[in-house]
Amino acid sequence: MEPVALTFVSGTIEIRNASEETPLAEPCTWDERVRAFRAPGMAYAPIVRELVRQEIPYRDDVPAYGELDRGLVVTQKPRPYQKEALDAWLAARGRGVVVLPTGAGKTLVGVMAIDRKRRDALVIAPTLDLVRQWHDVLSTRFGREIGVIGGGEYRVEPITVTTYDSAYLHMEHLGRRFGTVIFDECHHLPSETYALSAQLSIAPFRLGLTATPERADGLDHRLASLIGPTVCRHDIVEMSGEYLADYETISISVELSDEERREYDDARRTYRQFIMSQGIRLGSPSGWGEFIKRSAWSDEGRRAMESYQKQRNIAFGAPAKLAYVEHLLHRHRIDRTIVFTQDNRTAYEISRRMLVPVITHQTKVSERSEILKRFAEGTYRAVATSKVLNEGVDVPDANVAIVVSGSGSVREHVQRLGRILRKKDGKQARLYELVTARTTEQDVSQRRREHSAYR
Repeated sequence: MEPVALTFVSGTIEIRNASEETPLAEPCTWDERVRAFRAPGMAYAPIVRELVRQEIPYRDDVPAYGELDRGLVVTQKPRPYQKEALDAWLAARGRGVVVLPTGAGKTLVGVMAIDRKRRDALVIAPTLDLVRQWHDVLSTRFGREIGVIGGGEYRVEPITVTTYDSAYLHMEHLGRRFGTVIFDECHHLPSETYALSAQLSIAPFRLGLTATPERADGLDHRLASLIGPTVCRHDIVEMSGEYLADYETISISVELSDEERREYDDARRTYRQFIMSQGIRLGSPSGWGEFIKRSAWSDEGRRAMESYQKQRNIAFGAPAKLAYVEHLLHRHRIDRTIVFTQDNRTAYEISRRMLVPVITHQTKVSERSEILKRFAEGTYRAVATSKVLNEGVDVPDANVAIVVSGSGSVREHVQRLGRILRKKDGKQARLYELVTARTTEQDVSQRRREHSAYR
């Protein structure tokens, strides 16, 4: 009988010469087109382990990754929790998620993991800014050329960095090229498209790094199958002071003027009456989508959508908020401050009124880099942004955050806090959260503060 033959085809493992009685790891299915069993690339390691365990002869033509010819040329003594995280990951066969706060040094854990396994490695990050940061760290630490995929580049090296957007598009070809994959900010991974970057890869060694694995859609449970279990977790509260900057969070309530209150109440009444007349339950998984769909069917629905946007804009961009932002920027004029908003409109208004640079998804890469460079140097003492700086900003001197508006996401709020927590001697970080009183923003604030960092 011929040995079982394993080959890699477009992100999947083809298993030939196996009978129905051959014990194969899940999820292997019969593919009548080629008369062979087939499994997603990520099943490669379990399949091989099962064949070895059963002492079944096999021929393996799947992996195309090699061993790194050398390890780190620049080393750094890890902090105790970083060593704990690496040891826990190694004990879990090199598969698992490490949860550490922003500023705690997750990158070093990833660098050490690559060094310990010494397999060709791929690092996947959500933004080009993070790709650039990983590229700089890896090239310095390993003293070698680092590949880049994304942002107009396609250069594959034994150690390569890419974005989630590029990874899932190219993984059917790259899936056998790397033995180690690092998923940075891995809470992005469980979405249907990004998950392909894990499913189509054969990498036996997988490390997920995040400060906030929880997702609003509940799909964070998929991380266990895509990467591995959570092997180490430390939160902000237990690390502040010793490894992160001491911090305090300050909630500021602002009032609407009488005229703004009437406009807000009228708009909300119109929106709520439509919701109730349509029998829409916003608390259900499909509620919001149902409102969007029905709002396009009639003039009444369109007025309801306009009213929803109006009451939201009044709460998010209340003049009293902007006046208080101006006060805070003056109070912290010698500090380094990031002003966060939920929408571009408010970010641009703050930039115009207070003469601070602004970064949104519309900002060109070169301009964004120049703003962050001047912010890091201290030329700019403040920068306004919508959501794009929630992740990927590494400015150790930033010590003040002003949250003008945001979503109800716990993860977003913790990420924003994390922007200002990088340790520096004598540093005291402050996060101000501005909330418009007697609006739905109070409920949003309550939801996003459901984390130990805010208790």
